[in-house]
Amino acid sequence: MKSLRIIFSYIKKYPKMVVGYFSLNIISAFFSLISLAMLTPFLTLIFGLQDQGGFKSSSFNLGFLTNTLYASLESMTQTTEGKITALGIICSIVVGSILLKNLFLYFSLYLLTPIRNNIINDMRTNMFKKILELPIGFFNEQRKGDIMSKLTNDLQDIEFSTISFLESFFREPILIALYLFGMISYSPQLSIFLLLFLPIAGLVIGRVGRSLKKVSTGVQVKLGEILSTIEETIGGIRVVKAFNAEPQQLNRFNKENEDLLEIKNKAIRKRDLASPVSETMGILAVCCVLYYGGSLVLQKNFSLSGPAFLTFIAIFTQIINPLKAFSTASYNIRRGAASIERIQNLIMEEQTIKEDANPIKISVFNDSIELRNVEFSYPDKNILVNINLKIKKGQNIALVGSSGSGKSTLVDLIPRFHDASSGEVLIDGINIKKYALKDLRNLMGIVTQEPILFNDTIKSNISLGNRHATDAEVMAAAKVANAHSFIVKKEDQYNNVVGDRGSKLSGGERQRLTIARAVLKNPPILILDEATSSLDTESEKWVQDAINNLMKDRTSIIIAHRLSTVRHADEIIVLDEGKIAERGNHEELLAKNGIYSKLVSMQEMK
Repeated sequence: MKSLRIIFSYIKKYPKMVVGYFSLNIISAFFSLISLAMLTPFLTLIFGLQDQGGFKSSSFNLGFLTNTLYASLESMTQTTEGKITALGIICSIVVGSILLKNLFLYFSLYLLTPIRNNIINDMRTNMFKKILELPIGFFNEQRKGDIMSKLTNDLQDIEFSTISFLESFFREPILIALYLFGMISYSPQLSIFLLLFLPIAGLVIGRVGRSLKKVSTGVQVKLGEILSTIEETIGGIRVVKAFNAEPQQLNRFNKENEDLLEIKNKAIRKRDLASPVSETMGILAVCCVLYYGGSLVLQKNFSLSGPAFLTFIAIFTQIINPLKAFSTASYNIRRGAASIERIQNLIMEEQTIKEDANPIKISVFNDSIELRNVEFSYPDKNILVNINLKIKKGQNIALVGSSGSGKSTLVDLIPRFHDASSGEVLIDGINIKKYALKDLRNLMGIVTQEPILFNDTIKSNISLGNRHATDAEVMAAAKVANAHSFIVKKEDQYNNVVGDRGSKLSGGERQRLTIARAVLKNPPILILDEATSSLDTESEKWVQDAINNLMKDRTSIIIAHRLSTVRHADEIIVLDEGKIAERGNHEELLAKNGIYSKLVSMQEMK
């Protein structure tokens, strides 16, 4: 089974603990068998059959040890006091065996706990690492809720289903093997008769469990959809309330929740079949053995004595629980297989932004950025068409155009958030695909339209990606970004926590922190993606002054919605439907009386 291969790929990282767990289970099972084997001498003694060779006849045999024990017990039973002493010895052996069995069982579980937890931790780490590695395009196509579901619900499902299979996988076969050994040592004939029932039981259990994986996949998919609904509703709660859309969102949630309820009911009902089916098959086998073996004992043509036959039955009843646990585990592995495959699909997701096998190191930007015959498209739509653009070091280039014209996609190609479908992007005359990805992005500072902050301190947000920055460097960056003045008014100043996505700050304050972050990085290339378009007039002035400070002595690429902010750009590139429609400085483009001129006129009329 594919899911088991995946689990064992994680288990093999901990060979010593696995060997220790396996060995301790063998010892525990051995002592369990010894405690059961003592039932024969106990019954022999109680029913007074020792004179008929009851201690030695068809008994569990471990060679010298059991032969010596049986001989000693037989010699003691000549008197009543000796019988009581023998009874005490038998009970002491049983108690000692049970104590040792449980002691080694505890030690085995002590080793199993870190194995289980390490597997889950490794899976979680691998998923999060993969999320960080995947290109931005991946997240445009995936539901955030589904990704969150894989990190939470799917992992939890694996922990409580598939990983629990490990306990059964390593322990139950040992118990079953040792109990079978004990049964065969008593009676090969009865044991073979019994083994005829095991394949039948396996077929019945397997038939019921085959459909469980499909149902479990539906559960995890539906959980992902519900988490997406919750995430979207919370993220857009202002809009939901503004449009009185609470009933609409509630109805959407209720429908998905009802679908989940129905699917979960089906999955749990099928899972719960494991225990009764396996127990019924086990009891059926016991009754068949009781009838067949009992009839042989009664006919006096059977090699087992009555006490030995009862011991055989006792050992067989003990084999039912491991078989039952193993069958339940087989249901669990089917249920968990859906989650494992969903997680593995994420971990194995193709990395489309690939680094060269021998990347070129780059730490300084010397000459130019060039887009040469660049095109970018999705399967159903062309976004950029035949883009040719060269940006010299120190130039300020502005990209303007209507929404959907390809401005953001164009700048995303430079730090390799996407790769061009055709053509090439070059820095200093070398294709950026040949550069080390980390070095390439170290050359750039990016300020986006939506300020992205994390629920941490102001200092931590400014020093993101530069954790070794000193307090003085952080403060200097904040001053350049016009952020220092509002930071020092906060109760904890630079140690003030900004809240979820910076919710404790105003829009202008959040944006100035992201600019301070870019200042601290001190990149030679600056990308500004409509950094002031969502701000009020006062905040825009503060942020624009900060941007002007940031742009000094840097090569800047500015995506502008408010054209007044790019009047002084060295060159303005007008994009229309993914093509460069116009280019030139502000005065030149106005003189052409084309797209740019119309955009300026429309904004001046507002």
